[in-house]
Amino acid sequence: MSTEATDAVPTESPEDRYLAVQSSPEFAALRKAVRGFVFPMTVAFFVWYALYVILSAYARGFMDTRIGGSHINVALIFGLLQFVSTFLIAWLYSRYASRNIDPLADRIKDELGEVPGGESPRG
Repeated sequence: MSTEATDAVPTESPEDRYLAVQSSPEFAALRKAVRGFVFPMTVAFFVWYALYVILSAYARGFMDTRIGGSHINVALIFGLLQFVSTFLIAWLYSRYASRNIDPLADRIKDELGEVPGGESPRG
């Protein structure tokens, strides 16, 4: 039997490291960047959708207006524009994230580095 004393070096747990990152200014900047796009865009989309629903319910004459003498009316155009706006928002978010969110997240990931115990910081 060996009587050698083992030097117990206190290691920081993954939870402690994640809590430290969560309280860092970089993480606060990341959250602010995400919220700066997501909240206003969500409000804008809900207002746009509510306008479509309200007009469909209470402005039937306007929504039934034919466009160019065809069978296409304002309601159909507004409905199709809901799809267009969804894809536009997704595209805008992709551009915004690659410019504003991803660099911050990459910096935080690099600072976090490898977590003791072989766990990946991204899960």
